[in-house]
Amino acid sequence: MTILDFLRSRLMGEPPLHPMDRRLAKRWVKERLKRLYPDLRLDPKALEQAYQDLGVEPLEGRGRGGATVFEINLPGDRR
Repeated sequence: MTILDFLRSRLMGEPPLHPMDRRLAKRWVKERLKRLYPDLRLDPKALEQAYQDLGVEPLEGRGRGGATVFEINLPGDRR
């Protein structure tokens, strides 16, 4: 990485989140749900519903250095 690339990345921030990264994040969360709740392994509809109930939202520019972070909102969690 050259100095010019470094300065450009600091001034411009992180690039927008690629759709592949969104899919990887969704898959990661679903795998964790399967480990926590083994009954979801054989029921794809219930797994998708559990994922939707979590309310995973990408927040661009909120992470360290302007990176994207994913926030999980639990059902009934008010902010």
